[in-house]
Amino acid sequence: MREIFDNSYARLPDRFYTKLPPVTVADPQVLRVNDALARELGIDPDTLTAEVLTGNTLLPGSEPLAQVYAGHQFGGWVPRLGDGRAILLGEVTGDFGRRDIQLKGSGVTPYSRNGDGRAWVGPVMREYIVSEAMHALGVPTTRALGAALTGEGVQRERRYPGAVLMRVAASHIRVGTFQYFAARGDRPALRLLLDHCIARHYPQADGPLSFFAEVVAAQARLIANWMSLGFIHGVMNTDNMAVSGETIDYGPCAFMDAYHPHTVFSSIDQQGRYAFQSQANMAVWNLAQLATSLLPLMDGDPDHAAEEATRVLESFVEYFSPEWMRLFRAKIGLVTEEDGDEALITGLLSRMASSQADFTATFTALTQGDASQHITDDGAWDSWAPDWTGRLEQEPGDPKRTMRAANPVLIPRNHRVEEAIRAGIDGDYAPFHRLVDALAQPFDPRSDDLDLATPPKPDERVLRTFCGT
Repeated sequence: MREIFDNSYARLPDRFYTKLPPVTVADPQVLRVNDALARELGIDPDTLTAEVLTGNTLLPGSEPLAQVYAGHQFGGWVPRLGDGRAILLGEVTGDFGRRDIQLKGSGVTPYSRNGDGRAWVGPVMREYIVSEAMHALGVPTTRALGAALTGEGVQRERRYPGAVLMRVAASHIRVGTFQYFAARGDRPALRLLLDHCIARHYPQADGPLSFFAEVVAAQARLIANWMSLGFIHGVMNTDNMAVSGETIDYGPCAFMDAYHPHTVFSSIDQQGRYAFQSQANMAVWNLAQLATSLLPLMDGDPDHAAEEATRVLESFVEYFSPEWMRLFRAKIGLVTEEDGDEALITGLLSRMASSQADFTATFTALTQGDASQHITDDGAWDSWAPDWTGRLEQEPGDPKRTMRAANPVLIPRNHRVEEAIRAGIDGDYAPFHRLVDALAQPFDPRSDDLDLATPPKPDERVLRTFCGT
């Protein structure tokens, strides 16, 4: 194991982190190991014991540390955040590139801000389920390598079973990491961080402006992916935006059931800042904070540098809009481009909103050629379907095949995730394992798993999700 560790972040100056080991736990027990991911990373799954998954035993070559960063949380500036309940164990390298291995829920760090540094089993299960589902859906994301129970209770609204998640990421460097050093006027640290990120994520970049352009493009494509699946991150703070372009920090996240552009699930998003339809705008807001942090590294006149950064920021829409159109075209069976396609797509979405149609089930029904059972307003389906079928006749390929590849049958439905969490609290992890296994095949599920595709009944609807910290 030692030979595949190469801990580049740990070689940065010590003001980037605090080195400390995970806090040991009383009675670790394996909850789940992602055997396939372990093998991809060159790790023998048998080495991922309960002791390793909780941090009681460190993998050879680990250099455990907690990263420091800052961030805007719901628009409010917090000058120092950092890994308050996470420890970066180290980095593995191979044909896949470089990946962080981190523990979440591993105990108090200097950045815990009066928290206990622990996680209870609910958020650990949620992140495992949703991050692995996102990977299967083709969305850039952090991943779950394993999870373990700690044998200790964690006090939240009540006492819950404790757990630890072992997470894999391209890196855990955030917009807030740049903000931390920019706010302190630490230009040397900013330069070191920029050079580290360019070497690690965007070697084609040749400076701060081209690096920023790469991050803007990556985030634009990522958010378009979220939108095409009805995914709501829920807490798009700058400390929750990874410069790698991966989805990170699955707290109060959710996939929409009934479609509406203003849907909010997060219990802490009281003003709807991170509503579904606002996610692209919020990404731009976050990226503007990154641009501000990078300005001290840009050569020449400061006003000119700001103008150039603004120009790059405005290119977000040049990446987002075509990707959004490409994804939604595919969802209605189109691969070619025609001028009326956007109106056709937005016409469908407006009908879905007025009918409170289930997002995923409606697009799945389109694959079969008829979504009238979901678009139920008087005349809504009949006024849209002829234009759609007429447009499909212009397609050279197989529209149904296009739709099957673009429209998942299974997503991590909120009520199913909550069902798994409730069972887990009582010690029954069968629903959790079943959900993880089923979501690995979202486009072509086994017949035994089709019940997981059913939208919630009125008494099963989950209207609020919680961070769990």
